Amino acid sequence: MAERFFALSTADQREVLEQARARTDRPTHLLEKDVWVVWALGALFDSPLAADLTFKGGTSLSKAYKIIDRFSEDIDLTCDIRKLIADLVGDDDPLPANRSQASKWTKAVRERLPGWIADQVRPVLEAALSRDGLQATLEIGGAEREKLMLHYPALKRGTGYVPPVVTLEFGGRATGEPHQVLPVTCDMDGHVEGVLFPIASPVVMSVARTFWEKATAAHVYCAQGRIRSERYARHWHDLAAIGRSAYFASAAGDREVAKAVAEHKSYFFAEKDAAGVVIDYFPAAAGGLQIVPEGVAREALAADYASMLADQVMVGSALPFDELMHACAEVAARANATAERQ
Repeated sequence: MAERFFALSTADQREVLEQARARTDRPTHLLEKDVWVVWALGALFDSPLAADLTFKGGTSLSKAYKIIDRFSEDIDLTCDIRKLIADLVGDDDPLPANRSQASKWTKAVRERLPGWIADQVRPVLEAALSRDGLQATLEIGGAEREKLMLHYPALKRGTGYVPPVVTLEFGGRATGEPHQVLPVTCDMDGHVEGVLFPIASPVVMSVARTFWEKATAAHVYCAQGRIRSERYARHWHDLAAIGRSAYFASAAGDREVAKAVAEHKSYFFAEKDAAGVVIDYFPAAAGGLQIVPEGVAREALAADYASMLADQVMVGSALPFDELMHACAEVAARANATAERQ
């Protein structure tokens, strides 16, 4: 009879990880973290919170859409703005009428999101940990208390680039739409006989929305030349992967989503370029997308990408950096050409 992975002894769990490593050629510390990622998704979306949450970002491209060959260690989630600040937004247009209102909504989200994580999300995960007899601990963090960190007792460790922590990062300034429910399984699923791994059925953001959110983030980086965090190079890896996928044509050509992302970021994520000029998202979404940086910005991105390669985060055949930049240049050219034809 099959046994659940987390019900196995520590020694048996280590043996399962080694078997899966031999059969998947993926590092054991990444396979272990993947189990916790899927477990956390399952716990969240098997709860009443599922009605208000959307799973998004690179991890959704990897786990739900199978587009990228990159280990996605963290979980990005959107809490529907219409639920988080319902008294301000209502049930109608989730975009503010002006920048002043956008600032008011943003302030309200920042004030309420930490409390919602502490009062709604954390208890759900704590109950699931208790139910499954797991020894992981939860910690709220992030500059705005928008993250919930799941610290698990690691059986295997890598270089330290990927720590034994699953970070659930929450946003509350969008609806998460368009989205759909998709199945998610562990990378070890099917590779070790007689072992059951966690599964999940999250509500997942569309590839089109994810593409345009990542593309505009890369566009901003090119204008600023400033890396926001470690592993920032993941966006370019993901954009190139989307460009190679069967989803690209429809994602790049989805003008409704492209415009929606430009409108949303114009209100909620206004940015200035290196010269202090406000960046206009609309040209980027309508034929003027630029995602390949130059000079020191390119060098910084190359260094971040090298760190990702060193810890085997790119679990497939990752492109050399210069080839990645060439692939991204083609993605931008194709997306811009699509926009110009419409």
